[in-house]
Amino acid sequence: MIRHSTGILLAAGVLLAAGCAHAPRSVADPDPAAKIPAIETAVRRDDQTVVPQMVKDLDSDDPAVRLYTVEGLRKLTGRDFGYRYFDDADHRKPAVERWKRWLASRT
Repeated sequence: MIRHSTGILLAAGVLLAAGCAHAPRSVADPDPAAKIPAIETAVRRDDQTVVPQMVKDLDSDDPAVRLYTVEGLRKLTGRDFGYRYFDDADHRKPAVERWKRWLASRT
């Protein structure tokens, strides 16, 4: 019995060291590798509480984050306000401002 328990603990340690066990992901995580799956999970769960963070992420310098963010916002809200993730910051700004005004009007 002791040998079996030790084996389980050793296996758990190996999984943690290998990165196989993941901490909960958050849309607020600065790492796109964690943020993007968190966006997908939030959308699947219809989690409206993530919308404010997602609106902030429309200004991300990472185009993949912007893409997943705007697609997630479209699915959660049914809106896009003319936002195009591939535009440069100056061209995205008017749509981001529309998102911010819309968000402010909800609270």
